[in-house]
Amino acid sequence: MASKLLRAVILGPPGSGKGTVCQRIAQNFGLQHLSSGHFLRENIKANTEVGEMAKQYIEKSLLVPDHVITRLMMSELENRRGQHWLLDGFPRTLGQAEALDKICEVDLVISLNIPFETLKDRLSRRWIHPPSGRGIDDVTGEPLVQQEDDKPEAVAARLRQYKDVAKPVIELYKSRGVLHQFSGTETNKIWPYVYTLFSNKITPIQSKEAY
Repeated sequence: MASKLLRAVILGPPGSGKGTVCQRIAQNFGLQHLSSGHFLRENIKANTEVGEMAKQYIEKSLLVPDHVITRLMMSELENRRGQHWLLDGFPRTLGQAEALDKICEVDLVISLNIPFETLKDRLSRRWIHPPSGRGIDDVTGEPLVQQEDDKPEAVAARLRQYKDVAKPVIELYKSRGVLHQFSGTETNKIWPYVYTLFSNKITPIQSKEAY
């Protein structure tokens, strides 16, 4: 009998180290890391219909609405029916979580609880290379800028907004008994617990914990 496919979701505010944790899960357990931000950028670049819709919101600095993100993610998930995956950045709202329910059952939800001050520090210190989104641009040597929304006031507003929107999603998964919350200020200290949790669900592809 084939082992059941693992469907996992990671939730965490901006600056919570979600990207790093996702990479490690993907490397250690062979899960496909499906990032809504990555798919959005790809679709915008390829000028797809969904990409064009999303672009109109992004250019006005508005959040891309549920129906656009949901449509984008549903088509990506359709293409990955036979794979273990880890969703990052989706579902962000209750509406998105309900849409996801219609196509599959989520087995595991990780929520990263990082203290507000830590997040504020991390985000305010985050400088990026605009064309690529990379932090330190050692490829082109081009100057780095601080994004408007990484300035302290904007950071606080973004974190509050995340909390409001994420709360019902967290409650939903908590009520189903699939939510696992990890708290701390350092990804390296949280990681062993995440590793153990996944090891109980799926056999690691690397026999030792990779850091």
